[in-house]
Amino acid sequence: MRARIVNLGCKVNRVESDAFAADLRSFGFSLTDGDPECVIVNTCTVTGEAEKKTRKAVRRELRDYPNANVIVTGCAAAIDANEFASMSERVIVVPKNQVVDVCLECCGLSRESIVPAASDVRFGEGFPSRVGLKIQDGCNNACTYCIVHVARGRAWSVPLSECVAEARKLAAAGAREIVLTGINLGTYHDGDATLATVVRALREQVPSVRIRISSVEPRDVTDDLLQAIAEADGMVCRHLHLPLQSGSTRVLRQMARPYSAERFLDIVERARQVIPELSLSTDIIVGFPGETDEDFQETLRVARLCQFSKIHVFRYSRRVGTPAAERDDQVDPIIAAQRADELARLGDEMRMQEARKRLGSREFVLVEQNGLGTTESYYQVKLDGSFPDSGLVSCELQAVDENGVFSV
Repeated sequence: MRARIVNLGCKVNRVESDAFAADLRSFGFSLTDGDPECVIVNTCTVTGEAEKKTRKAVRRELRDYPNANVIVTGCAAAIDANEFASMSERVIVVPKNQVVDVCLECCGLSRESIVPAASDVRFGEGFPSRVGLKIQDGCNNACTYCIVHVARGRAWSVPLSECVAEARKLAAAGAREIVLTGINLGTYHDGDATLATVVRALREQVPSVRIRISSVEPRDVTDDLLQAIAEADGMVCRHLHLPLQSGSTRVLRQMARPYSAERFLDIVERARQVIPELSLSTDIIVGFPGETDEDFQETLRVARLCQFSKIHVFRYSRRVGTPAAERDDQVDPIIAAQRADELARLGDEMRMQEARKRLGSREFVLVEQNGLGTTESYYQVKLDGSFPDSGLVSCELQAVDENGVFSV
């Protein structure tokens, strides 16, 4: 039995696709690009451009693998199942919890007909060294440029006991870094348990593993969460990814983001008071409808004040079905591209500044593939072959090249 998995979109999708892969392997599937019997496309619909790429990907799989059933799942499939189903009689649109069962059915099998032959742990050959642990899904916000809250539904959280049990399995398999993921991770809630509770529980019960928080909304950065990071002495990464989206309070209001630019700066200042070594990355959208030159200059100002170590720059992409897509003050794509280029240059400049500040310091580095590792502060490091695969080692950052890659 042969299957192929195509993953599109966010880190949560990546974790879910890895779960498909682990489950299929446990039922005896080989994951291959050569003549698969079924292809799984885990789709993304966060922007108009992402949706176009998703449709293109499904058509490509239908063309390249004419003997395979193409199982389409994920956010784009949840928004418009009929569009994908109409592409071919070989397309099967299903929710994510049915993907593995449908793969088995395509091969004339069922869960009841096969005894799983291997562990379904998402770690080891074919999986990332920094393994994601999904502890939350869904979103109760409704940013005007985003449709993910429609595709994913209301926010919900994985019970704390299940989070710990899965982390223990991953650690037993050899994982040394677990990345906590979710669509709106900071809203994690299981009884009285919060994201800070999860962090502390994993530190206490899975002490061999470094914890990284993937992305958290600014208003969810509580003092308790900051303290949970600060008290872990590097085994909870002193790195946060806080999506800014715009440095203009006017634009933030039109995006329906629940904070002002000044409030964001206050959050960053507080975080750095508690965690002086903090590395801070972000997402910023340029060219949002109605964004003026003055708004963009405000974004540059706020970015400089935050001293981000990494900026993920996104040009606004019109997503049908969102309020922003209906506006008649769309920004000229040429202007949006110019702004994206300028912001990216600033991001590169600040990334190098932040890297140079870390020269001579020591950080735990996760050893990954191809002679590279990842620091606690989310920089790459060149390593020689003397370091153990997937190990976590303390290194002095001795030099940094023009690409922001350290040597130790």
